[in-house]
Order: sequence, then C-alpha cells, then structure tokens
Amino acid sequence: QVPLVESGGGLVQAGGFLRLSCVASGPPFSTFAMGWFRQVPGMEREFVAAISSGGFAYYADSVKGRFTIDRDNVQNTVYLEMNSLKPEDTAVYYCAANGRGVVRTANYDYWGQGTQVTVSS
Repeated sequence: QVPLVESGGGLVQAGGFLRLSCVASGPPFSTFAMGWFRQVPGMEREFVAAISSGGFAYYADSVKGRFTIDRDNVQNTVYLEMNSLKPEDTAVYYCAANGRGVVRTANYDYWGQGTQVTVSS
C-alpha cells in the first residue's frame, strides 16, 4: 500500500489559482509515476496530468498551458498548480501512483481520497 493524501482544494473564482498537494508514504516515492485525475458526478474519472519518475510531465489538452505538475522526491510530494481556472475545472481531484510508469488512463495502482475544487463563474 502507498497511502496518498491530497490537500489544497477549495472554492476559487474563475481566473484564479489553486495549488494541490499530494503526500505519499510507503515504498520509495521516487520510483513511481504520479498522476492527477478529476471526476464530476456521473462522469468517468478524467486524466489531468502525470509526471514520470524521471520528471517528464504529461497533460490533458484541456489543461495544457494552465496547469503544471511537479514532484519533490525529498518531500514525497507531487503538486498540481492550476492557473486561469475555469468553471469547467470544477471536480474532485485525485492523486494516483503507478509503479508501471505513466499512463493516461485510470489504471493506477494507488489512489488518494480526493479533494474538491470548485470554480465559480
């Protein structure tokens, strides 16, 4: 098991900024690919961004240029900086860890509990 705990969600106005954090514990964090997904009620969990163990970042087209994923292997933490937020970014955001590398599907080994992000218009 790799417990993951997200934080940083909240309510923000359109155009605003939020920074999500996800702290991992357990096996060596640096060997895992880390991802962020989001989900709204009634919809499938959607890929947002991921970062490989080597630090390469991948983004969904809908967030490219607005969101930045980064990781700190000393603090066992992955971040998602979200700029220029839009109402359609409203969702529960989940952190995930994968020992098999970056994938853009929800096929990750471990998941956090999620943190709500609400963007008002």
